[in-house]
Amino acid sequence: MRILHVVPSYFPAVRYGGPIHSVHGLCKALVAHGHEVEVFTTNVDGPTNSEVPLGVPVGLDGVKVWYFPVPALRRLYWSPQMENALRQRLGGFDVVHTHSVFLWPTWAAARVARLNNVPYVLAPRGMLVPDLIRRKSRWLKRAWIALIERRNIASAAIVHFTSRIEADDAARLGLVFGKSCIVPNGVEMACLGLQHETALPASVTSNQDPFLLFIGRISWKKGLDRLIAALPTIPNCRLIVVGNDEEGLKPRLATLALTVGVSERITFVGPMYGEEKAALLRQASILVVPSYSENFGNVVLEAMAAGCPVVVTPEVGAADIVQESAGGVILKGDPATLGAGICRLMSDSIALKIMGEKGREFVRHRYSWETVSLRMEEVYRRVIAGKGHLLPIH
Repeated sequence: MRILHVVPSYFPAVRYGGPIHSVHGLCKALVAHGHEVEVFTTNVDGPTNSEVPLGVPVGLDGVKVWYFPVPALRRLYWSPQMENALRQRLGGFDVVHTHSVFLWPTWAAARVARLNNVPYVLAPRGMLVPDLIRRKSRWLKRAWIALIERRNIASAAIVHFTSRIEADDAARLGLVFGKSCIVPNGVEMACLGLQHETALPASVTSNQDPFLLFIGRISWKKGLDRLIAALPTIPNCRLIVVGNDEEGLKPRLATLALTVGVSERITFVGPMYGEEKAALLRQASILVVPSYSENFGNVVLEAMAAGCPVVVTPEVGAADIVQESAGGVILKGDPATLGAGICRLMSDSIALKIMGEKGREFVRHRYSWETVSLRMEEVYRRVIAGKGHLLPIH
């Protein structure tokens, strides 16, 4: 198959978190299966641009990535050069997979795909969540849904969700999903298994107490405030916070930590990637994902692949995976419940070790990109054949 993925941002703009890693993981696995895979994206990287060649294919793990400039309307990722490329080349692909909503590149790709009678798969990537829409640019997003996104969704060959929670959130917006599938993200097992230990920053290693780990963008929806408020009830451990703070929330969280008396037990280390991140996961007692809203939660799979037990709130899309695997527990997000549950886990090192082992084996068998990409291939084949159905999460 010839498959085109359209996504507003891509490597090396890792500041945008999980979707970049999951889209590339899927593309890389599809190439390994013998498919021709190309990506259309922009060079936007926060307030600056990625230093990448523009308008020519760049090889990345066998995937041909095309970067296009954004001359204006930066928040929408508007790129006339990308539109020209879509009009000239989209008709040569068997299927198009768009990632995100409310942004110009995926709107343009859907529009051109309809003009060329090329089926497209639409992946909202966690952006069709009522609470998120209410909190940020509510009226603009509602207008966008009415004028643009409703048609894009209705005309998609299939809508791709990564979890049941994501599908349910989108359905609460009153959008009609005639054909949809649930195919989760995968994980790179080789990057997270037992390897030589990487030297970690002194800010992490200077204290030898056991530590809880939080990895993710420091955003209101990630629920870090709930975890900090729970920390006083979890003795003899510290919290390592890994992630970038583009929303400027760190001062507010630091004030909360001071107020509840745990500021000396929390270390903010900024973003970490690759083997350094994997080493942290292998050494942490528990990864905690206390999100208010999370369409999937790639870091949950990464932790389980590294043998790290996980605690998630029910709002995390990967919560079903945690429950089925017995690789962690699901706890309500209020600080009292969260703290008491983590405290119980921390008191039983043997149980934690068993959780870690169960999680690693479960993910290895079911959620490697090799396995997940085969399920997405089946979706593409059905789309190309003009068929569609609801696929189970497992």
